[in-house]
Amino acid sequence: MRFLVTGASGAQGGAIARLLAGLGHRVRGFARTANVPDGVRPFPGDLGDAARVKEAFDGVTHAAVLLPMTYDRERVETYVGNVVAAAGAAGVRRLVFNTGNRIPAQVTGVPAFETRRWAAAALLDSGLPAVVLRPPVYLDNLLAPWVSGPLAAEGVLRYPLPAGLPVSWLSHADLAAATAAALTVDGLAGATLDLGGADLVTGPELAAAFGPGVRYAAQDVAEFAAGLSRLLGPDAAEGVAATYRWLGGLPAGDRFYAADPGVAVRLGVRPTPMRDWIAARTWPVSP
Repeated sequence: MRFLVTGASGAQGGAIARLLAGLGHRVRGFARTANVPDGVRPFPGDLGDAARVKEAFDGVTHAAVLLPMTYDRERVETYVGNVVAAAGAAGVRRLVFNTGNRIPAQVTGVPAFETRRWAAAALLDSGLPAVVLRPPVYLDNLLAPWVSGPLAAEGVLRYPLPAGLPVSWLSHADLAAATAAALTVDGLAGATLDLGGADLVTGPELAAAFGPGVRYAAQDVAEFAAGLSRLLGPDAAEGVAATYRWLGGLPAGDRFYAADPGVAVRLGVRPTPMRDWIAARTWPVSP
């Protein structure tokens, strides 16, 4: 088997590429830079370049696809069209597409949701042996300095989700394990799988996992977007912020971010318990 991972220089794609390489597979990392994990063959390129995408897929049997954080419909259509053409020409045996977020059942008008809804449908309808993974929110987001900083300084976990919204937070490592399984487990082609972590918790329950006295506060989305903009740029940050504004309208207890309980069994994976994930990381120390 020969694997291609798009977005291999990023956090999600990098985790997937790292795991596949660690399992002994031959992995090609397609990204705009050559900064991919050790053991992964870098293949710099842009999904908007049809010729380069075709070269990236040449000889590939399995592909994990994550789109850049671009939410312009025309550009996304170009990316997906190039992937479909290249994967079809290569005769890939399995293509796994990660939407990067759960997708609401109803049309929202939020580009970050709707471009991924369209992309998932296009890949499933393409005739390729495709699987769609729809993750929840990532635990690794909590490592961002604008989240971990106030956690250490004030004992407050700030995140732009309503306090009463339960979330099955997923780690990048568990995303990678689920992706590796989706690439290789028989009988999954055509499936759409809602991933999730081991625990479904509200904001206060998540805060309590960090220790006694830690409280949760729903962060202002504009404040969150300002921090994210320094990392991703204003356009991508605003695209992500729009999803959190939509999520802010969900009622307490809504199960939008609950995991499908049968998915982990179907993939043969066991997500890491939230408290174990927290305990395994180094967090800033309060003054």
